[in-house]
Amino acid sequence: MKIQRTMQILLLASTLLTFNTQAADTVQFSADMVSSGPNAAATTGKMFIGDGRVRIEMKQDGRELVRIHDQQRRVEWILFPAEKRYLENAAPTGDNRAPPSPPSAEDNPCAGLQDVTCQRIGVEQVGGRDAIKWEMTVTRDGKTLTGAQWLDVQRGLPVKYVMPNGQSMELTLLETETRNGRDVEKWEMVVRIPDQAPLRTLQWYDPQLKLAVREEFPDGNVRALEHLQLGAQPDDLFRVPADYTRMEPAPSAAQ
Repeated sequence: MKIQRTMQILLLASTLLTFNTQAADTVQFSADMVSSGPNAAATTGKMFIGDGRVRIEMKQDGRELVRIHDQQRRVEWILFPAEKRYLENAAPTGDNRAPPSPPSAEDNPCAGLQDVTCQRIGVEQVGGRDAIKWEMTVTRDGKTLTGAQWLDVQRGLPVKYVMPNGQSMELTLLETETRNGRDVEKWEMVVRIPDQAPLRTLQWYDPQLKLAVREEFPDGNVRALEHLQLGAQPDDLFRVPADYTRMEPAPSAAQ
């Protein structure tokens, strides 16, 4: 059902791995990225967070790859070190939007969305924390569906949703731990789908960095940031080396 799918996309997009969506642009650091799972060999990479800039080093299909995103210049570069070549993806002409402001539970989550309206219901407790409940209504093709989303008052992030088909998600703060010498919050995300066993994901959220530094998924896969080092990052990390050659994108198949 198309309208049911629309509601699902709206709620999941705003919630899934929500702690990773906030840019850590106020705290500069570097870290190792580690991914592991029961059915695959562990993979590693590097992350560097600068002042409004991000550098990710990884391997893709055995090929070394570097992604650099410069929020101030609104441009992204993809570097291929073995070939000393790069691709450039710039923001569309005239796209001068300011960086997003910190999220607030009072911000209407339906703002700017077509065929979707939100109504503020009030403050409720979710997992022992104050959250603002927003009722979400999607109207399309003469049909209407209603769901609900709860935004954490302190963080402005979704901590719960309920969909018309009975699917739901809830985040609960379990405890505070020390990992790699840093105080982090351990959260549990539980997704419930009718006639299925609950899916549980654990996230360790670093309030200073404003992102999850470890995630454990129901299938046994783990993603983590390790060996975090706080401090200003060199500007050279966020530039294309002078001896690299720019690559032109491949022509569109539609042309």
